[in-house]
Amino acid sequence: MMPNITILGAGSTMFARQLMTDILQIEGLEEGCFALVDIDASRLELAHQLAERLISQSGKRWNVCASTGRRDLLAESDFIINTIEVAGLANVRHDFDIPMKYGVNQCIGDTIGPGGIFKALRTGPVWLDILHDAERLCPQAWVLNYTNPMSILTLAALTGTSMRTVGLCHSVQGTSKQLAGYLEVPYNELQWRCAGINHNAWFTELRYQGQDMYPRLRELAQIPEIYERDPIRFEIMRYFGAFVTESSGHFSEYVPYFRKRPDLIERYCRSSYLGETGFYANNWPTWREQNETSIREMLAGTRALPFARSHEYGSNIIEAVTMHRPTVIYANVQNTGLIDNLPDGCVEVACLVDHNGVQPCHFGSLPEHLAGLNRAHMTVHNLMRDALLNREKEAARYALMLDPLTAAVCSPVEISTMFDEMWEAQRLYLQHFE
Repeated sequence: MMPNITILGAGSTMFARQLMTDILQIEGLEEGCFALVDIDASRLELAHQLAERLISQSGKRWNVCASTGRRDLLAESDFIINTIEVAGLANVRHDFDIPMKYGVNQCIGDTIGPGGIFKALRTGPVWLDILHDAERLCPQAWVLNYTNPMSILTLAALTGTSMRTVGLCHSVQGTSKQLAGYLEVPYNELQWRCAGINHNAWFTELRYQGQDMYPRLRELAQIPEIYERDPIRFEIMRYFGAFVTESSGHFSEYVPYFRKRPDLIERYCRSSYLGETGFYANNWPTWREQNETSIREMLAGTRALPFARSHEYGSNIIEAVTMHRPTVIYANVQNTGLIDNLPDGCVEVACLVDHNGVQPCHFGSLPEHLAGLNRAHMTVHNLMRDALLNREKEAARYALMLDPLTAAVCSPVEISTMFDEMWEAQRLYLQHFE
């Protein structure tokens, strides 16, 4: 098979580079086509040049084409990889600064909370338009969504379109590697069960050579040097009994416990991804510039062009489907009874992937207290799905009212006022709802 792989938002060149590298590393997949799409012509040209360089380095017979018009390239797609960003640079300060005025302190703020909800409002309509084009032009394609807010966008796709869509993240594989490192056991010998929602999936079992590793992990969490590497996740493990899949800083936004008072932020939050106030908003514009500089240096030959396969699941799906090599991944899919004590919505579970595609596996029930944390966010996801599919502005307002961190800090009138202020600041990008 010679797959046609369309990458939407390919101008995000560092991530596109890694995805293409991963695919070119698939053994025996000698031919195919990368179709690159981005509305920014200059960034798209960088991605195009980079793809040609990667193909040349691989020695394989792949082709690449590029267009700022997605309809030009979607028709032949076997796989669509979504990495779009909608008006992020224009709104990253609004997403952080306005909530901060009301005391809602975010570290990342792009999947939940005020920042995540407004990112969904900006991104969702474009995302659905893309999928409606795909329904007409390539209805049999597999859609691999990497764009945040993952759960909201994937749920909207699964319930609002007929496209075969899965949401992909790297938190399960990344966290499992961290756990193997903390426990000092070989990664390929660590066994686990994990399920929940994106960024809130739970390692309900951790075993090595048949032994439960949680007693050992709890002992290690008492060592200051280890505790400091993941303070919030170790606190959650201590009091909720399971390790969660998202980094300490980002996870701190999902629960009402760690960011609602300055003294709690000082006690539990650390620099960068461990919980720094405004970390994403303060650094993302610079990261984007640095990434583009790095790509230009790679193309100029003054920086090495990496060519190692990552642990991102996108290439694993393509390999399993096209090369008939079954594998197991963790993906975001619709909860069709996969987790017994969670409602209909988007959940993250183990999935078998083979030539038939992505097949989610039944997990059973989560411990009830962990399911309770997940349910709170699934209600927010469902309201945001309704907002996107039905153009219901008020559904988004209700979603923000129910966000756990926002509700821990603000009264209903404060949340509603914050919502209106954010709406006015971003109105140019919310015309879908007007």
